[in-house]
Order: sequence, then structure tokens, then C-alpha cells
Amino acid sequence: MLSLEQELKGNAYPGRGIVIGKSKNGKYAVTAYFIMGRSSNSRNRVFVEEGQGIRTQAFDPSKLEDPSLIIYAPVRVLGNKTIVTNGDQTDTIYEGMDKQLTFEQSLRCREFEPDAPNYTPRISGVMHIEGGKYSYAMSILKSNHGDGRSCVRNTFAYETPLDGEGHFIHTYMHDGNPLPSFQGEPKLVEIPDDMEAFTEMLWTSLNEENKVSLFVRYIDIETGEYETRIVNKNQ
Repeated sequence: MLSLEQELKGNAYPGRGIVIGKSKNGKYAVTAYFIMGRSSNSRNRVFVEEGQGIRTQAFDPSKLEDPSLIIYAPVRVLGNKTIVTNGDQTDTIYEGMDKQLTFEQSLRCREFEPDAPNYTPRISGVMHIEGGKYSYAMSILKSNHGDGRSCVRNTFAYETPLDGEGHFIHTYMHDGNPLPSFQGEPKLVEIPDDMEAFTEMLWTSLNEENKVSLFVRYIDIETGEYETRIVNKNQ
């Protein structure tokens, strides 16, 4: 099990990241999503609540340049499913699962982002809570070693997750030009019971210059009730 704090502190630019897991006491299904940015356009954002989910929004609308890859709904809720992604594929998954497609099937019509030469991976997660039972899955759609002609699709499913365990997936291995895509399986990390402490740890561990916004949600597995925290660098 890796230290999520050290993973974040040791990487100036993991890009966007998703954490999903289960609290140590076994009571909560937990997710976190953060965004970072190197350009002024990417940094000019905040998270705002929208229904049961969230949306990215320009902090200063007058400075918004290209909205295509930076304005989207990272989190949406479909019945007993919570969808978390780093792009507009949130809507693709929502619409697909609403038509009885699986998580993996819903994403077959999508691939990595068209931002050559980075070809930013699309990372996604879905949490399923029903009748006191909890499972989750994660996906990454990435270019084949930076070749934009070839898409590699990985889906990871976690049934009956263990107490205190979670998984962390992010877009980039580290800073660079072009940015190198995430490699391997989602990283095994610890998930604590204390939501406030978890939120604080995540936010303070992200690179001060590059971090933009953070979302954290703890969902009661028995009742489905949830609490949300949003932290925005732009206030």
C-alpha cells in the first residue's frame, strides 16, 4: 500500500486524479477528484455543485479561452451509481448506463483526449451502492506509448472492497513535454475515516503552483446519504 500523501507530494504534476475506496471503519464509500493546471486557461477554474454532482466553471469568464476540454461535469449521480471522471465522458457513462450498458461498454465510443502530443488519458470511475453492498470500477483510455493512432483501454473492477483500502489513478506519470501518460494498475492507497483530515491531506499535498480544485465525498453505504467537500484555489 502506497502513501497517497507521498505520491502527491512527490509528483509536481499528476494532472487530474481520481481516488475511490472504502473508509477504515467500513461505513463509507469514499471518492476524491482533483484537477491541476499549467496553462492560465486550465487554472482559471472552480468546482461548483450541480444537482447531486459537480461541474467545472470558469472563475473569470472573461479569461476563458477554449472550453472544450476544461468545462465539464466531473461528478454525476445515476440512481445508486456515482460517476467520477476527468472529462465529458461523465455524460457518456451516465447516458450509457441509463440505457443498461455496462461501465466498460459505455466508454467504448470514447478514447483519450485529442490534445496532441499529450493525448491526455480519460480516467473514469463508478461507485455502485445497493442494499448495503458496495463495489467500484475504474477505467483509463490512453494512447499507445504516445501514438495517437492507437488507444489502449484498461478497466479495473473492485468487488467487496476491503475496509481502509482504495485506489488512485491519475493522468500523468509526472511533468514533462509531452506529458507521459499514467502507467500500470491504479495505485493501492489507504482511505481514512476522517473526511476533514482526508480533504486537508489531499489539498496540502498537491503542488501549490499547479493545483486548482478538489472534490471529496463520503457516502454512507447503509443509507446512501453523503457529505461533500469542495476546495477551490480561486476564491
